[in-house]
Amino acid sequence: MRIALVGKGGSGKTTVSALLIRHLAAGGRPVVAVDADINQHLGAALGLSDAETAALTPMAARLREIKDHLRGDNPRIADAEAMVKTTPPGRGSRLLRLDEDNPVHSLCATRLAGDLESVRLMVTGGFDEQDLGVACYHSKVGAAELYLNHLVDGPDEYLVMDMTAGADAFASGLFTRFDLTCLVVEPTRKSVSVYQQYREYAREYDVTIRVVGNKVTGPEDVTYLREHTGADLVACLGASTYVRAQEQGRDKGFDSLEPTNRTALARLQLEVDSVSQDWAKFTRQAIHFHLKNAKAWGDRATGVDLGAQVDPDFVMGPEAFVAPS
Repeated sequence: MRIALVGKGGSGKTTVSALLIRHLAAGGRPVVAVDADINQHLGAALGLSDAETAALTPMAARLREIKDHLRGDNPRIADAEAMVKTTPPGRGSRLLRLDEDNPVHSLCATRLAGDLESVRLMVTGGFDEQDLGVACYHSKVGAAELYLNHLVDGPDEYLVMDMTAGADAFASGLFTRFDLTCLVVEPTRKSVSVYQQYREYAREYDVTIRVVGNKVTGPEDVTYLREHTGADLVACLGASTYVRAQEQGRDKGFDSLEPTNRTALARLQLEVDSVSQDWAKFTRQAIHFHLKNAKAWGDRATGVDLGAQVDPDFVMGPEAFVAPS
């Protein structure tokens, strides 16, 4: 299952992402954690030192190699230059499994240690000085979008992506690449307004949305969130001495997380597990955004008819591994 964590800046997306990853790993489940925020803090939230975080290889830095691997022998894609972030897989493409050693994971995934040994961490890459004023956030997440387009995740496997703040994710088709999009919402008007905006934008594309309340201090906060998010609210996280210790670099062990917060994470996992994967919809959405991007900029930028990359007889999913070429 694929889960995207989104929300207003400062709502605690990264904190909730890290808590969910730790919860899943505590159950021995394989997890791919992806930091796709402009501000790359997920590694630190998972206990990496500043030096370890700085040593992570950004997916954006290995984009050419990722493209070369994923396009495989797909006759509809002439070369890596003709492959854009929205290019969907087809017959001959190389698909990826979540819990495997493959060239993409070897290039830019770091296996964590200790209680997180079932977790692979990937980062899209943050902004540096040469990007300022000339690059946009979406130039960094193209490799992640290609990765998700070619990933077949199985039962009891999880991808958790910490997304950029607000509704900026809607500038690409990345927001449709998940089984569940989880809005992290504080009990404030501003945070609720981001949820409402996201829900309105996502409505047209049949995106499954749920809400996790964060920084909840009592029943009044829960009531407020319920009034404004309704049945989308599935769990609430409160103040945590465990989280504070983690943020200060003091690892107290995940067992020390408060029981109420552990229960909230278990509820969130149950909600994720209740969603049925719809590979046909996933494929349709991929094609829709690929053709939309081809018309808007892709054909012009590559000099290629990107629409011809769509394989009309290909449906992404587990059966694609055994489909005839």
